[in-house]
Amino acid sequence: MSDGRLSTLEFLGGELRRARRDRGLSQEDLAQRINYSSSLVGMVEIGHRTPSQDFVGRVDAALESGGFFERLLALVRADAAPPWLREWIQVEAEATLIRWFEPSLIPGLLQTEAYARAVLTGGGMLREPEVEQRVTSRLGRQAVLSREVPPEVVFVVDEVVLRRRIGGRAVMAEQFAHLLRVTELPHVDLHVVPADAGMHAGLAGAFILARTPEGAEVAHVDTPLRAHLSDHSADVDSLQRRWESLRGEALPRRASRELVAEVAQSWT
Repeated sequence: MSDGRLSTLEFLGGELRRARRDRGLSQEDLAQRINYSSSLVGMVEIGHRTPSQDFVGRVDAALESGGFFERLLALVRADAAPPWLREWIQVEAEATLIRWFEPSLIPGLLQTEAYARAVLTGGGMLREPEVEQRVTSRLGRQAVLSREVPPEVVFVVDEVVLRRRIGGRAVMAEQFAHLLRVTELPHVDLHVVPADAGMHAGLAGAFILARTPEGAEVAHVDTPLRAHLSDHSADVDSLQRRWESLRGEALPRRASRELVAEVAQSWT
């Protein structure tokens, strides 16, 4: 439930609206000056869309605001992740190995913007500004896959993940095209636990294991309320055993890619 406070995204939108009006411009006038649609300007102003770096750069030029909106966008991005997730994001950003199991959704590091937005909008539990902030955070975390020395990342998903429609067919088609591109990277593996595996060790829920540069293992388990982190040996050992069991049930990399490509055809 909202506590009535403005998010940083809503604050940016309000400042944009104020600056535009102070210059005597309508949304359409500003849109023409920055070569974006007036509908996007309106969505940004009410905090329902996170602007791009290019968008705020053009706004700063058009409104002669001296980089003010670029600085606000940096604040929005820094504030995008929920406080309870920020410790994990730091671990993830520095990890040398990430092992991620998901039984119900495409893992966050592999999600497209449209898929992520559909996931976060589903159920109506978040206000639009909160959805936008979390989408921004989720997409920002994906930079770990393309950093100069990327971690080895291994994903295992249940086959139901591939067949559950999130958003419309266009969202799924785009998501699968992205999935096939990203999993071509040499440091990214995707394995699928086939539906005929029946009962398996992952049905208890999603989890992630990350190895730090010092060689320690940190576990991440999501709940409907917040993320739980643990580096306790008993917790990590339990999830490592669960991981090994899942890898034993999952298809090899090539067979997994063939299954993903096959299911992708059903979404086009």
